Amino acid sequence: MTHLPLAELAQRLKGELHYDSTMRTLYATDASAYREMPQAVAIPQDIDDLKTLIAFAREHRTSLIPRTAGTSLAGQVVGNGIVVDVSRTFTKILEINPEERWVRVQPGVIRDELNMALKPYGLYFGPETSTANRAMIGGMVGNNSCGSNSVVYGSTREHLLEVKALLADGNEVTFGPLLPTLVQLGDDERLLPGLKIPTNGESDLESSIYNKIFEILSDPDNQAEIRKNFPKKSVERRNTGYALDMLLDTAPFGGTELFNMCKLIAGSEGTLCFLTEIKLNLIPPPPKAQGLVCAHFNTIDEALRSTITALKYKPQAVELIDNYILECAAENPEQSKNAFFVQRKADGSFPIILVVDVSQNTKEEVEAVAAELIEDFKREGIGFHYPLLHADDTRKIWTLRKAGLGLLGNLPGDEKAVAVIEDTAVDVYDQPAYIRDFNEILHKNGMSAVHYAHAGSGEIHLRPIINLKTKEGHAQFRMIAEEIATLVKKYDGSLSGEHGDGRLRGEFIPQMVGPKNYELFKEIKHTWDPYNIFNPNKIVETPPMDTFLRYEAGQQTPEFKTYFRYPDQNVLQHAEQCNGSGDCRKTHLSGGTMCPSFMATRNEKDTTRARANVLREFLTRSDKANRFDHEEIKEVYDLCLACKGCKGECPSNVDVAKLKMEFLQQYYDTNGVPMRSWLVGNFSKMTGIASYVPWAYNLIFKNAPLRRIANRAVGFHPDRTMPLLHSKTLKQWFENRKIPTSGVQSQTGKVYLFCDEFTNYNDVEIGKKAVQLLEKLGYEVSIPEHAPSARPQLSKGLLKDAKKIAEQNVRMLRELITAQTPLIGIEPSAILTFRDEYPDLVSEELMEAAKDLAKNALQFDEFIAREMDAKRITGKQFTTVVKKIKLHGHCQQKAIASMVPTKKMLSLPKNYEVTLIPSGCCGMAGSFGYEKEHYDLSMKIGELVLFPTVRSQPEEVIIAAPGTSCRHQIHDGTGRKALHPVEILWEALV
Repeated sequence: MTHLPLAELAQRLKGELHYDSTMRTLYATDASAYREMPQAVAIPQDIDDLKTLIAFAREHRTSLIPRTAGTSLAGQVVGNGIVVDVSRTFTKILEINPEERWVRVQPGVIRDELNMALKPYGLYFGPETSTANRAMIGGMVGNNSCGSNSVVYGSTREHLLEVKALLADGNEVTFGPLLPTLVQLGDDERLLPGLKIPTNGESDLESSIYNKIFEILSDPDNQAEIRKNFPKKSVERRNTGYALDMLLDTAPFGGTELFNMCKLIAGSEGTLCFLTEIKLNLIPPPPKAQGLVCAHFNTIDEALRSTITALKYKPQAVELIDNYILECAAENPEQSKNAFFVQRKADGSFPIILVVDVSQNTKEEVEAVAAELIEDFKREGIGFHYPLLHADDTRKIWTLRKAGLGLLGNLPGDEKAVAVIEDTAVDVYDQPAYIRDFNEILHKNGMSAVHYAHAGSGEIHLRPIINLKTKEGHAQFRMIAEEIATLVKKYDGSLSGEHGDGRLRGEFIPQMVGPKNYELFKEIKHTWDPYNIFNPNKIVETPPMDTFLRYEAGQQTPEFKTYFRYPDQNVLQHAEQCNGSGDCRKTHLSGGTMCPSFMATRNEKDTTRARANVLREFLTRSDKANRFDHEEIKEVYDLCLACKGCKGECPSNVDVAKLKMEFLQQYYDTNGVPMRSWLVGNFSKMTGIASYVPWAYNLIFKNAPLRRIANRAVGFHPDRTMPLLHSKTLKQWFENRKIPTSGVQSQTGKVYLFCDEFTNYNDVEIGKKAVQLLEKLGYEVSIPEHAPSARPQLSKGLLKDAKKIAEQNVRMLRELITAQTPLIGIEPSAILTFRDEYPDLVSEELMEAAKDLAKNALQFDEFIAREMDAKRITGKQFTTVVKKIKLHGHCQQKAIASMVPTKKMLSLPKNYEVTLIPSGCCGMAGSFGYEKEHYDLSMKIGELVLFPTVRSQPEEVIIAAPGTSCRHQIHDGTGRKALHPVEILWEALV
């Protein structure tokens, strides 16, 4: 098809339609192993846009693929039609009815954010996926999502009361519970619910749908076939094909529940209709006293057998975490903190963990239930360590469990834990035998798997390790799917427990439910969707499961000459660590830093995932000599703030800031360095020249009209204020100052202060106070000979220049800096270059020296916290005045280090109350917030959490921020002056 009809469609929509190669590429994948280029991507504004899209699809014989967060694991939102992304525009909570305990929402409402809105009413939506902080209700209905707590709350289907939807003919319909009415069926009269004869304005298609369903389910042969061949009812997670077995259990066919077409719609993966509103049942929130027994086992079999014991105590959840995940967590900066409770086995290896949620109304009740459970485990001789965790600690374990999918992307090289048979569900009593059989199949084929998740529901997520870039890997992908499908059928289980069929499992549905039931599925699809426009080739008539894979059989991983090192992998493999799980799509309401541009725009193009995807696409498929030389990559990376949030928060450790720096230098190699980038990268040099005449520089930038002219000249936004120069640099002051001779305690130790370029020229007063504070605390302070930090060069991708500076600093400082004489930095982004970028940037011969230097390059607050622990600094040296401090953390500090030392340092004065502002990135990110095209987004990011929080503070509350850019952003966004923690502690000295 030419682009002409799409251009006409774009004109008819109030929303957006993208058919450029960049957007199509970004929507060609989800969190599955599949990739197929869509025809276009639509962002509809309202229901009228959806009707226009449906009419277009009918007229032009194309299809619509509904999509929310795009975290599907079976390829549900991959296809060659028009992807319809409702995640940005259909996001309203329409009505909350606390008396009748239901809520009505649009499909783009995020599950966790729905529960935030329900909390004041004492209500809760139960099903919780591991992606709950970005998973949307529409997707949860489409997949019939369950989650960790399904032993208590069941699946989304059990809570789905009613939907409004658009049918393939464009008509709006409502599906909900129907009361029986007397109807004529041929010569018979029967009580059946909802058999409809269309009247004026009603849809003929709606009537056809009801009639076909009742025709199918009224047939005794069909009833027998469904009851014989569907998964057995004791398998709680039954998500294979269309849920005819659920409808067969309703009142017209001998069951007790009212007939409700929602039972069929849940789990239909957008293949039957397009949802516009969803009405959900609500329940009371979980018990207040949280408690988790984290039982440690030596083997998977032992852990699974213990599940039966755990279920006797009616837990909220029983979840498995295997040794592979714990090994991956140990390598992840964020998740290693969440694995604090893990005790290794006698041989030093990681155990298998079974997390049993024994939450109750009170802590005493939790401890009583836990004690009985642990005693039961011990009596049966299973397990070796049984920590009970409460309150905030429980959140850490659930975060670790939910990160399992992303953590599995950490495996280096081309072998990955692949989602192929991970969704199988069996009766929980069959589970130990099933997993034994499963592992025997893997072992006989020389394979191994990762095991994790929902042991209490009979669904262990199982991911074999496969290299899908090889022909052998493709063969293993199919072979394991075929063998495990046969095994699941042996146990009368469900091939899909919660993640759906999509294009991964559709091929095996005839085997799972029998050919006759599969033909019924095809009849249902054709009746509901006679034009085949709603997400075709999912569930029925799917292509072979090993086609349209993200990686081709025999695909070679190219070699790249890069400026950074990527340990145990290359730059492409690092981008490929992103498995699409979409952790970067969480919003500011869920907290964290990643990903600030997405939080502000809600555009898929601005996610960490999109940036990994676009780099993977071109580094794999480009035919250029320089595979980085693509405007499409530049476009997608444009709004990356290089905040480093992804390095700390992405479970797969995809460091997109590092990838951006690499891309920019590689792109410059072909296209040259833009003037503004050169000026920013050479900040130290340019500012050093200006420091000879600081009065002239300040005259321009203190004067608003002159500043606006100067800003425009270099490509900065005219409204952005500029940091001013001090009359003397910090180095000049340090060299010329009088060494204190009194009031100094006996020397406690010697430290070297890293005089970064920002402190040296702009934040001189902070630098002076840092020196004076250290000397008052008894330390000898020296500023060694060193180069600037290279942070400005790194921020603009000038890696050739940054490498020279890094190597210069390593050579100059490696003999001086030790654990006893550390290098202390005031500006986080500057000192953390030693820990973050230097080891991967310097030449091979300097790498070990750079690593040694990195160990002893400390932020100011880290040094103070260390000395506090050694009792060399105490609170007695500081004021007892009562003060409140609101602390905003620097992005790179949160990602590479921690805010704990900052809070600890600021709490030295015993009556200082320090609270972290739950902000992510401030939005400035070095020069990003200065640049004319990024200024508005920068301020929008600030408005998410930081600015409103600062504005709401009384004047007497101190605003603290270690980062120079953060303090500047707070000033421009709120008018408040934020202080560096050094300044606050200096003022607190007595």
